[in-house]
Amino acid sequence: MKLFIAILSILIFCSGRVLAQERYLEEITDSVSIETFTYTNKDNTPLDLDLYLPGFDNEIDRPVFLYVHGGGFSGGRRDEPNIQEFCKKMARHGYAVVSISYRLTRKDTGTGFGCDCPAAEKLATFEAAVSDLQDATFFLIEHREQFGINPQQIILSGSSAGAETALNAAYEAPFCYGLDSGPVAYAGVVAMAGAIPDTAKIYAESAIPSLLFHGTCDNLVPYGTAPHRYCSEDQPGYLMLNGSQAIAEKLRKLGKPYWLHTTCGGDHALAGTPMNQYFDEIIRFCHDFVLNGKKDQIHTILPGEHSCDYPAFNYCQN
Repeated sequence: MKLFIAILSILIFCSGRVLAQERYLEEITDSVSIETFTYTNKDNTPLDLDLYLPGFDNEIDRPVFLYVHGGGFSGGRRDEPNIQEFCKKMARHGYAVVSISYRLTRKDTGTGFGCDCPAAEKLATFEAAVSDLQDATFFLIEHREQFGINPQQIILSGSSAGAETALNAAYEAPFCYGLDSGPVAYAGVVAMAGAIPDTAKIYAESAIPSLLFHGTCDNLVPYGTAPHRYCSEDQPGYLMLNGSQAIAEKLRKLGKPYWLHTTCGGDHALAGTPMNQYFDEIIRFCHDFVLNGKKDQIHTILPGEHSCDYPAFNYCQN
């Protein structure tokens, strides 16, 4: 009996210590539950999402961190080991974390998503992925009570093609999902090497807090305004895109909050590093900018050797 009481006391003490942590800034649990759901069917293919929830947590109004994987719209998986680890880590901080599959419309096309892929097909690819992301959002909102989530606090995130998907969805006008609280706009976006075709879609009412990771020497998704993959004008895949620097500049002019995280000389590999290397920045952004309304405009510049041919993007010179 004394042993039982001692063990119970230890459990109560440990439980109190965990609950004393500041939710969304620190880990509140070391346990995470994971479930897979089919959120829609398209083109005779089920599209699934993985839901990560903090274990032994009774919160019923959690923010959602919704992640979209990369892979050039032809590959990648929502459950790659590094993505799973990242999602678990976010969930241990108290978030409901979601990683989705979406239609890989450039898979087995022959032209992929490069300079031989016609620009019109690139735009259609963006639209299809955004449509899937919105369907996943609708599924989450429909099941908000079951999952214990706040539909007004959905933060989008993605890497590379996933970042392009997240950014193209992030600045859309609010959607109506039949909620008494009204239309739903995304609460924030974390983009790792992403871009959009037109910054005109960002205006005072559509702008949301944005954390933008990018390298100045990204030769696939431009850091500023440049052709996608730097295709030449005579190639089918010539499409102007606006990367993180151009998006941040538009937000700056609008007086809207953002955090531009520039790696001087960084290439497209940066699309995969922030989930690990800059996890603390992601947590801080979600907590300060999205959940607590911080209005700052921040530009973090990591020095490095600027060896690419884009002098207008060169923040590495003294």
